[in-house]
Amino acid sequence: MKPPNAVERIIDTLSEQYPNADTELHYRNAFELLAATILSAQSTDERVNIVTPALFKRYPDARALAKAKPADLEKMILSTGFFRQKSKSLIGMAQALVNEHGADVPADMDHLTALPGVGRKTANVVLGHALGVPGLPVDRHVLRVANRIGIAEGDEPVKVEAQLCGALPPEKWTLASDVQILHGRRVCRPKPLCDQCSVRDDCDYYRNVVSVEISRVGRALSGPPREADPSTGSGSPRAKSRGDKPRATSKKKKTPNDARRVRTARR
Repeated sequence: MKPPNAVERIIDTLSEQYPNADTELHYRNAFELLAATILSAQSTDERVNIVTPALFKRYPDARALAKAKPADLEKMILSTGFFRQKSKSLIGMAQALVNEHGADVPADMDHLTALPGVGRKTANVVLGHALGVPGLPVDRHVLRVANRIGIAEGDEPVKVEAQLCGALPPEKWTLASDVQILHGRRVCRPKPLCDQCSVRDDCDYYRNVVSVEISRVGRALSGPPREADPSTGSGSPRAKSRGDKPRATSKKKKTPNDARRVRTARR
């Protein structure tokens, strides 16, 4: 795993490739981002952004959402998938905000993760983007990118979060997540586009896997070396030179008619 100074330099380089990196969810306040992040589970930000305008028009705050009927809410979020569970989580989250936090979203990890439907990743998204509290959300993109580059090791989000947070100053935690998420979506995909990567020279995966495969394919395409021609001392077939003797041609076989013509001529 790379040292902290290298990790920070790599994040800075990715931030140049993705200037103004931010969450791609649309929101106007912490409540909207919290609800949108819950909806984004097993869905896409694009799909959630299609659903939320109408959702927040009908349920603009926690007090309104806390009174929602599950059947009505399910219809509005159907296209995001797992709509029944998400409806239950959204209503439960809103009711907890109203009953325990005066309808406000708490700026605290423990209080956020105590809400229905809110895990550590969702809490970090809201803390870092809407509440000004350093947070480093780790999703599948961050896991893939961080492990490939070599700035973190492991497949457990909490451990990878701890490693990245330990290598970076708090003011760069949210940025580190945002740039890795965008990089994982656009370039460092399951089948990576390494020619478009700004940190390729620092990437363990490129050096140990991709470049090795490129070399192997190159050797396979070039083929085995040709044996030298003993008559020319080269590895290519011997070309016919001007001094080469022409090949001997076979004599034409005589026929009985040819023999009669010879006897007649002698007479």
